[in-house]
Amino acid sequence: MYLAKSYTDQSSIQRKTFEIKNNDFRPAAMESALSFRPFVVHLKNMLKDQPSVKSEFYRYVISKFENEMTKGSAVMIRDSARYKELMELVYMILTPLATNEKEHFWALSTPIPDKIFFSTDGFYNFLTQQTSSGPDITISPVELYKNQQTQYLYRLILDRLYKIPTHAKNEVLYQYTDVTTNLPKSYSIYTDTRFIDIQPKGNLPQLDYKAMEPYLLEGADTAPLEELLPLRSFRFEGFSVITMIDVTAAQATEIIRGVLVNHEYHTCKNESVIQALKTLAGNDKIDFGLIPSFQINGKFVVAKAECSQSMVVEAAKKYGMTQQTFDTLVTEYFANPEMVVFNHLSKDSLSEHPLLKLLIAEGISSYALVPVFYNKTMAGILEVFSKDDVLLDDAIFSRLQTALPLIAQLLKYSTEEFDAKIETIIRDKFTPLQPSVQWKFNQAAWHYLEKSIGNTKIADIETVTFEKVHPLYGAIDIRNSTFERNRAVKEDIKNQLTLLTGTLSSLKKMIKMETAETLVCACDRWSSEINEYLSSADEIALNRFLDAEVNPFLNRIKIEYPVAKDIVDFYFAALDETAGMAFENRRKLESSLQLINTSVAGYIENAQKSLKSAYPFYFEKFRTDGIEYDMYIGQSMAPEKPFDEIYLKNLRLWQLTSMAEIARLTEKLLPQMEKPLRTTQMIFIHSNAININFRNDERRFDVEGAYNIRYEIIKKRIDKALVRDSRERLTQPGKIALVYFNDHEAEEYVEYISDLQEMGLLDNNLEYLELEELQGVIGLKALRIGVKHL
Repeated sequence: MYLAKSYTDQSSIQRKTFEIKNNDFRPAAMESALSFRPFVVHLKNMLKDQPSVKSEFYRYVISKFENEMTKGSAVMIRDSARYKELMELVYMILTPLATNEKEHFWALSTPIPDKIFFSTDGFYNFLTQQTSSGPDITISPVELYKNQQTQYLYRLILDRLYKIPTHAKNEVLYQYTDVTTNLPKSYSIYTDTRFIDIQPKGNLPQLDYKAMEPYLLEGADTAPLEELLPLRSFRFEGFSVITMIDVTAAQATEIIRGVLVNHEYHTCKNESVIQALKTLAGNDKIDFGLIPSFQINGKFVVAKAECSQSMVVEAAKKYGMTQQTFDTLVTEYFANPEMVVFNHLSKDSLSEHPLLKLLIAEGISSYALVPVFYNKTMAGILEVFSKDDVLLDDAIFSRLQTALPLIAQLLKYSTEEFDAKIETIIRDKFTPLQPSVQWKFNQAAWHYLEKSIGNTKIADIETVTFEKVHPLYGAIDIRNSTFERNRAVKEDIKNQLTLLTGTLSSLKKMIKMETAETLVCACDRWSSEINEYLSSADEIALNRFLDAEVNPFLNRIKIEYPVAKDIVDFYFAALDETAGMAFENRRKLESSLQLINTSVAGYIENAQKSLKSAYPFYFEKFRTDGIEYDMYIGQSMAPEKPFDEIYLKNLRLWQLTSMAEIARLTEKLLPQMEKPLRTTQMIFIHSNAININFRNDERRFDVEGAYNIRYEIIKKRIDKALVRDSRERLTQPGKIALVYFNDHEAEEYVEYISDLQEMGLLDNNLEYLELEELQGVIGLKALRIGVKHL
């Protein structure tokens, strides 16, 4: 914020005076006076308005100032050293008593900031340490050049004399590279202007707030203001208080957040994220890598092209580790993720472990694997490593904690993009584009072809965009599908253990072996544990027990004792996923899920096809445990056909009607299900049009712009919404939930609900609900209405 040099050299650092260079801007041309009078007035007002335990102290300070300033209110800057005791009283009142002056960056300056005449040791030392040539420094890039300084003064004038709020903060950000750590540091510099009095010289001209508003924005041209209100027509009296706060950690996390918002985490190969993590760690000799948790068919894989920032992935390629060995290491780690730290590695610390051999070969001295979780699900791995002898201790990992939620989101986004790439490749090979948008792609391809002809450079294909389209979102979810899946797994395992115990007991009668007795006891222990609780770790451990101990034993028995063959074969036949009793509950559940999803998907496909004759729209559905879909309609999708709001209303009515029909359909399916499952129906009402782009890298449509992204975020979070002041889930079987923000958004749907009630589709139990706050989303409301079943 300041360009400063030593003005007078007093005996105490706190009384050093700094002059602020202002290039061609000359605040001396305006009338300005250093004075403590506004501060004394402030104290008197506090005594009058807010009597407190400090009142006696304030009276003492007021008396001290009035006695010392007998010759008038103005103070010459060159004489400021004489008032050291008064300035220390100002510091005592404006800062907490326990403040460490060597760590607190605080200073007093003239009302128009051109000289600093009093500061803490910390402030002075900070300035002098920025250059090897003493306190003649440039703080960049937030210097107060002429326009910035002028804006600062006019904001004061308009606020004090015209009561016009400016909304701009008296705060700037100063960033520099620390010469010790070679890492960026960030400070927020705040100017307190409470103790500045502004007096006009003559009558104030009349001003129109609306006319002034454009000139109050940051960076606006101040020339019109200078004509209306010349600065020479005002007198500034008092002093400014300057405070610097270290916001390095906050800025580092903000950099990572910016990468997420702007979808830059692939284009920049995470370089800015890595640099931000170094800043948080406070050591340039520490480096970082990221490994997302990509899966293909339920197995973890390492896409080397997507993990170019991972040290261990690059080392595995460099030293020729086989893909199978590396995938095995990754799978084992993801199966039992925990923080692993290796310090003081060297060539002398030989190891046969493949990972440690890689690290030592690469010259790594310190290495750590940090599992990163997103909503309690493994999102990936953060690598922390150094080739120098840096100790990776709790202090470093504690500083990184603030960034881990953002790193988790980044890894989650990377995984989602990877999954989307796989999905869109499949969709591209097997599913043609919908006719409603095909024309736009044909147009873009033709433009690309035209630019490519006779051009030696590879042409860029234009982004396919549809502007101002109206989004409709719906979700049919299967209630408690995760719980039912876990219960089915648990029941199947219990049945398998019961069968295994019976098998081993039969073998004991035929063959006298201690191993059979040991395994029976182990089965009994597992059966009792499963009756209590079955975690994913327990399931992994049980499968390891069955694969490593039970199955080899039974196979050996079958070979060595032919009389036992039928008993053992009967057990192994039960393990067949397609027909065996050990998978019976899971098969029944999957059969019920498949019945619901197939029926709902078929209904939606048939219903939405009949709508396309009215007006073109884009429709895309997604398969989860249930089915979600997005619809977009607007003029940009059919430029040759005039768009009318009636088409949007028809889609909205269809959406509500189809949800009622789907609720009826799934209820009718209950007698056919081997595992009875019920569905919930939800609609998200968004009245504002949005822009969508076709992302060429992912081959799918995505919303455009920060405001529109909020729409996507809300969609992903509302399925878990709760009714305000309760633990009740918004979505309920047999009902339709309609989520919205503003009451006017719901009015149209209330009319539709009334129509469908008259038709006998919906019950007369409409509820108006407020929802609990979601992460980053407040103010949501909902309608909920029951469906009449046949």
